[in-house]
Amino acid sequence: MKKVFMSLALLVGVSGSVFAQKKGFDYKFYGQVRTDLFYNTRSNSETVDGLFYMYPLDENLDPNGHDLNGVGNGNFYTLYTRLGVDVTGPMLGKAKTSAKVEVDFRGSGTTYSLFRIRHVYFNLDWGKSALLVGQTWHPLYGDVAPEILNLNMGAPYQPFSRAPQIRYRFTSNNFMLTAAAIWQSQYLSVGPKTNKPGETSTRKSQEFMKKSCVPEFYLGVDYKRPGLIAGAGLHVSSITPRTQSETEDAVYFVNERVTGISGEAHVKYTKENWLVSAKTVLGTNLTQTSTVGGYGITSIDEVTGKQQYSPLRTSSTWVNVAYGKKWRPALFFGYLKNLGATKEVPYGALGTGTTLDQLFTGTAELTYNIPHWKFGAEYSLCNAWYGDEFDAKAKAINSHSILNHRIVLVALFQF
Repeated sequence: MKKVFMSLALLVGVSGSVFAQKKGFDYKFYGQVRTDLFYNTRSNSETVDGLFYMYPLDENLDPNGHDLNGVGNGNFYTLYTRLGVDVTGPMLGKAKTSAKVEVDFRGSGTTYSLFRIRHVYFNLDWGKSALLVGQTWHPLYGDVAPEILNLNMGAPYQPFSRAPQIRYRFTSNNFMLTAAAIWQSQYLSVGPKTNKPGETSTRKSQEFMKKSCVPEFYLGVDYKRPGLIAGAGLHVSSITPRTQSETEDAVYFVNERVTGISGEAHVKYTKENWLVSAKTVLGTNLTQTSTVGGYGITSIDEVTGKQQYSPLRTSSTWVNVAYGKKWRPALFFGYLKNLGATKEVPYGALGTGTTLDQLFTGTAELTYNIPHWKFGAEYSLCNAWYGDEFDAKAKAINSHSILNHRIVLVALFQF
């Protein structure tokens, strides 16, 4: 453990002895050791080798009619063990200064058991207003999220992402205004795998936002008082799928863009032993937030291969109810519907979960909580309806359902 703390100290550029010499600074270390044991009855859309679970994959029948995805799986991981340090610094003019550095061992992509940045930012607080610069929760994740054992924290119903951002907040009485410009780092938009016209195979890359030269924007308002948060927000994103088009004859420069406008509303109520929270999202092309979506191709230029697009829309809603402190049972319900594109997309759609019609997830969990410790078990049932036929706007006309049962056991030591 000593070596781990030394590694974290190196990440913030100082050692423990230097901490003590920094006048006007205060440091608070924290962390957790987390273990996750899980089992699924079939293959799923997932990341981190199944730790971050989304929904069951569609059936894939072999010549004998056996479903190749109908195979159970499970594993045991400690990858979400984490370390962090909160820093308070000297005044900068009239602003209180603070910072956070938090890491875990999730790694990136398909490389695990390596340090990964979770939160890295500094904050300037003038009292009524505050400016945060760095990486933290995406504003669509916000201050209202499900309190469940599953590491997906409600995705794909709940937008899930930590992103580099410049965020300004203004607070007056019980109201808080949030405005943010957001970029992408670990959670990325989906785009075409190649530059060939009509390509619907996908990849995730920073390239689609970098070449757009436009960050995401979020504007939201919250009403806050003890035990209650209620608010809503508007989000705009604009990405560039391609700057080159590779036809049979030549490679052409193309200027392409797909823009999506999304909205969300949320509420969280706590009183004594009760927690009730909910969020609803009307999303357009929010693939960078661990949800379902993408965009369709509306037209292709016959000479250059330049494409025009229409974003796919999804509607998702979740509700979370919990009661208790030491022994704490909780329920979570999520529903998502693929609403299709705003225009006809005769050349197909690309994204994540584009063949889905709708999703439903219900979970029940029980946790035992004492100071510094949490032990819990969670059962999750997810039903995914996959489209058999689609209309001209990539919306399913009829569908079939696929079911997965998931069990998660968690032991957590917090310090």
